[in-house]
Amino acid sequence: METVGMNSVSLKRPRSEDDVANADEIKRQKISEKSETGNDSGQSVETVMGQPDKSLLEDMKNEIIPNEESEEQEDEELEDSDEDGDPESFADMMKHGLTESDVGITKFVSSHKGFSGILKERYSDFVVHEIGKDGRVSHLDDFSVPVDDEDPSEETFTVLSDEDKQRLEELQLFKNKETSVAIEVIEDTKEKRTVIHQAVKSLFPGLETKTEDRDGKKYIIAYHAAGKKALANPRKHSWPKSRGSYCHFVLYKENKDTMDAINVLSKFLRVKPNIFSYMGTKDKRAITVQEIAVLRITAQRLAHLNKCLMNFKLGNFSYKNHPLKLGELQGNHFTVVLRNITGTDDQIEQAMQSLREIGFINYYGMQRFGTTAVPTYQIGRAILQNNWNEVMDLILKPRPGAEKGYLVKCREEWAKTKDPAAALKKLPVKRCVEGQLLRGLLKYGMKNIISAFGIIPRNNRLMYIHSYQSYVWNNMVSKRIEEYGLRAVPGDLTLKGATAVHIEEGDVDNYTIHDVVMPLPGFDVIYPKHKIGEAYKEMLVADNLDINNMRHKIRDYSLSGAYRKIIIRPQNVSWEVVAYDDPRIPLFTTDLDKLEGKPLPVLPTDGKFRALKMEFSLPPSTYATMAIREVLKMDTSIKNQTQLNTTWLR
Repeated sequence: METVGMNSVSLKRPRSEDDVANADEIKRQKISEKSETGNDSGQSVETVMGQPDKSLLEDMKNEIIPNEESEEQEDEELEDSDEDGDPESFADMMKHGLTESDVGITKFVSSHKGFSGILKERYSDFVVHEIGKDGRVSHLDDFSVPVDDEDPSEETFTVLSDEDKQRLEELQLFKNKETSVAIEVIEDTKEKRTVIHQAVKSLFPGLETKTEDRDGKKYIIAYHAAGKKALANPRKHSWPKSRGSYCHFVLYKENKDTMDAINVLSKFLRVKPNIFSYMGTKDKRAITVQEIAVLRITAQRLAHLNKCLMNFKLGNFSYKNHPLKLGELQGNHFTVVLRNITGTDDQIEQAMQSLREIGFINYYGMQRFGTTAVPTYQIGRAILQNNWNEVMDLILKPRPGAEKGYLVKCREEWAKTKDPAAALKKLPVKRCVEGQLLRGLLKYGMKNIISAFGIIPRNNRLMYIHSYQSYVWNNMVSKRIEEYGLRAVPGDLTLKGATAVHIEEGDVDNYTIHDVVMPLPGFDVIYPKHKIGEAYKEMLVADNLDINNMRHKIRDYSLSGAYRKIIIRPQNVSWEVVAYDDPRIPLFTTDLDKLEGKPLPVLPTDGKFRALKMEFSLPPSTYATMAIREVLKMDTSIKNQTQLNTTWLR
């Protein structure tokens, strides 16, 4: 097996005259279509292999946000309104972003000739189905609700007026000084009062109710059961003992990441997001299907959300006695469409056979490192160096490239005044990392950056040091493949159970490249016994870090390390080439399409364009974009995709 280096300078593969003619035809077709149909909000060049069209660049411009940000849904309109500029200026700004070679992604394992195609031209071209720990692939195929005599009637969801619900929500969330809310019972009957009692208790966890007579009229009085803690801990006495405490369901979502989806669900259910659990987070720009569990919320109540939520569907309900845990999944099954492919049938066959038989280098993908001129791994390195002024500077300083307008103003204010209060005033969205750090500096002062940084949620803080580990791993794996190719060699590491051991000279024939692992740096790992072991030490020394002392004085930032396979061979690989004329039509049916009885569009036998439809399964923590990169032999970075060719947009 041959290894192939990637040119880290040229952003476009040299093409034949046929390739150029075909690409020109694609351009003309896209420009023509865009002038007729306008921009399709479902399109993006989040990872485009080929020629990006003008509308795709515009849409992508609205997609780019720094990895440091984590805003909720209600902030999105505000964020998008701050963007301006044309596709060329955006492409110009993205010159400051990262390419694959910047983060150590430089090698391929296959020898076939690469070709162009467009990934995620529509988010519906990228579908992810979670694979549970029992090997079962999650599908949304049942909207029915488990029959349960304990469930409230359907009237529970409609008996309260919008005004009543608003007042009850404000009471539940302690948003006003009221200690109770009185709801007049119109058309008073015992049955009507019972329904109102049920509605308040089931829709507003933490509230209790009682009936009172006032001036000859009946009122239902809602009040707090047990203070603020009741909101986070749904009342135990209202849940039947015979029913499992957790309602498990399948979440089908479009163009939303998992945390956004859970924030929306919790907002509609009026509960805290922490009562939800899941096995893994899924891509935003995709259709994804995964299992979610929620504590003491009925299937009936969840199913009711299907009537009022956009881009979400909930189904396959069941009650169980346990939540879900992060990492419990076996992996994910991907269905991906690459549109406007230029490869010949032979090229495609070679590429897909190689993916099935050899696999791809298990690099950490570009999304691990951020999209701005300050990569997340640089911040992680500064944390590990205990250089807190550098951490503060990297997060807050002005930077070139594509950013939200309010962030640019905030950074400029910080550079000018170094005043956290003044910079914070420039931020309408306070939940981003910049806003959290500024609030911390305001609270703890400029001389206590460690405590100020600690205000940022733990997962976000750890993201930075994990990014640095990933950066080191990518670079070391490229060196390993450059030095020794695609075979196991003495001194490599392999896993025996959960323990890493060195491959000895006499055993080397018993192993293949698929058995070899490489360490993420940390205090609880061992390193290869060949040149790459020394390369790890040299890389960390260059970064002013000691490979033999990866413990940090702040425990959270001590790295124990881990092991990761260097080559992943996808399972259940299949593919087909389909022809199509209209880039707006879907090329396969989703779970929701099947439930709604939508037929697959009839495709022409000899269309203007060709698409590669591929399916494969990957284990957790591997990147589908890296598998697709191996097929196409193209740089998946946003910077590269916007630089491929923007001159024809003029």
